[in-house]
Amino acid sequence: MTDEKKVMFHEMELDDRILKAISQLGWPEPTLIQETAIPLLLEGKDVLMRARTGSGKTAAFAVPVIQKILNLKNTSKHQSIRALILSPSKELCGQITSVIGDLTIKCAREVRCIDISANGDTQTQKAILSDKPDIVVATPSRALVHLKANNMRLKEDLSMLVVDEADLIFSFGYEDEIKELLSHLPKIYQAVLASATLSDDVLSLKKIVLRNPVTLKLEEPELAPSSQLQHYHLFAEEDDKAAILYALLKLNLVRGKSIIFVRTVDRCYKLKLYLEQFKIGSCVLNSELPAAVRCLSVDQFNRGRYQIIVASDEKALEKPDGGILPIEERTKKKKQSSKRKKDKESGVSRGIDFQHVSNVINFDFPLDVNSYVHRAGRTARGNNQGSVLSFVSIREKPLMDAVEQHLSNGFKGQKVLQKYEFALEEVEGFRYRSRDAWRAVTRIAVREARLKEIKQELLNCKKLQGYFEENPSDLAALRRDKALHTVKVQQHLAHVPEYLLPAALRNEDIVEDQETVTEKPQVKKRKQNANFGSAKRHKYQARQNDPLKSFDVKKKKQTAGET
Repeated sequence: MTDEKKVMFHEMELDDRILKAISQLGWPEPTLIQETAIPLLLEGKDVLMRARTGSGKTAAFAVPVIQKILNLKNTSKHQSIRALILSPSKELCGQITSVIGDLTIKCAREVRCIDISANGDTQTQKAILSDKPDIVVATPSRALVHLKANNMRLKEDLSMLVVDEADLIFSFGYEDEIKELLSHLPKIYQAVLASATLSDDVLSLKKIVLRNPVTLKLEEPELAPSSQLQHYHLFAEEDDKAAILYALLKLNLVRGKSIIFVRTVDRCYKLKLYLEQFKIGSCVLNSELPAAVRCLSVDQFNRGRYQIIVASDEKALEKPDGGILPIEERTKKKKQSSKRKKDKESGVSRGIDFQHVSNVINFDFPLDVNSYVHRAGRTARGNNQGSVLSFVSIREKPLMDAVEQHLSNGFKGQKVLQKYEFALEEVEGFRYRSRDAWRAVTRIAVREARLKEIKQELLNCKKLQGYFEENPSDLAALRRDKALHTVKVQQHLAHVPEYLLPAALRNEDIVEDQETVTEKPQVKKRKQNANFGSAKRHKYQARQNDPLKSFDVKKKKQTAGET
């Protein structure tokens, strides 16, 4: 489709209030999926839309939903729930509600939207649902709870059903809920399925939800093109991963906001505590955190409160071991995981709109191709640039080969995963610091970090405030509870002395001060290394009271002049 034929928002016969909201959001033109899907949905067709993550699918169905409700307001005399939007995770429900809120900023009184995905709020949600909001956003299980309790009735007035991230609905265990939920809907309604892939689960869902749908399978790769998204891999075993990550962050070789993916919840906390020892701030995101905390973490990350988020996306993996762990370890992990209650309505690597993410770092390599694709999809969204760096151990190489083969098929056989040039021997000093810091984060430290987080949640929980007011002794006991032994933070570790720097970076200022001397090859290679690119120039000026250092600089300058 050429630029001359591109359909703009103002040419789609949208309400002025929607157009003003779009203008306020700063969207200059629709994305490909928006340009294609919005007109079809405005015509009343059922649509199955498949487009890569970050392509604007949420707005592609949200705009027609809002427009349809505004149209119905002109003819209908009674208030009712007109649209039900289902999503597999609470984070996505919150994100969808936020997008709809932005798009209805100019018609908030006419179009009301609520999110009922949170657990434990049934009575409050019942009261809100009694007002019959125009749009209800929910996970399938929460929607079914309220339908069974007759807190909301959709049999007569529902006009639109939207299922977002349709390929995850079944994998999150919602197949039975979806089938039962459909019995509470009217015989005739418009339906939309939005998905990043067209898996067998999506095709099964298509049969039971859609009627004579238009299938939009845009001819675009699953991920952004190589000119926008660079993929790197680095072979490293467990002991070296932490040292390399420390060096990358402290030498500023990784720039911008980053998401670091690990394989388990415990490793989320282990990596967070490890980075804290070097005064590198981060927040964690995993399925065991309460939904409110997860949403807060994403919001703080998006607002720039944290530059690094450590996430586990174990929900996206059907096999927790991926077949690469020995039998003994698999059994052990299964026993450990069974003790903890995880929120099945949580997913990190899928769909959540992390904003302005420059880098995705796979500290633990993903256990399947789909997980890699969806992790990588957290960066290079829209027209932004991004990079993915994956640490790969020897036993994970088959997984990397499978990812390489899958990605190269989408890029016409071109090699996608480039080798990241990193000489570990140049940062040997970092390795010594790293080893001690990594070992300091014991299982006990991880467990106590988790307990500290739970304790903080209890103190901050609004629902418990009334209880604490009536039982102040319990609050005092909680506050006086024994201090947790967190990992000791040594102040000197936050500073990187010059002798720890690689030789290329240590002398970079000397090289730059000489017009006749060319850049060292090591420096030049780093400067060309994409988004994980150039090292920050550390300016260590010779001090007047240090004759040895001054003499050393002058000597090197003289030598350079002679050559």
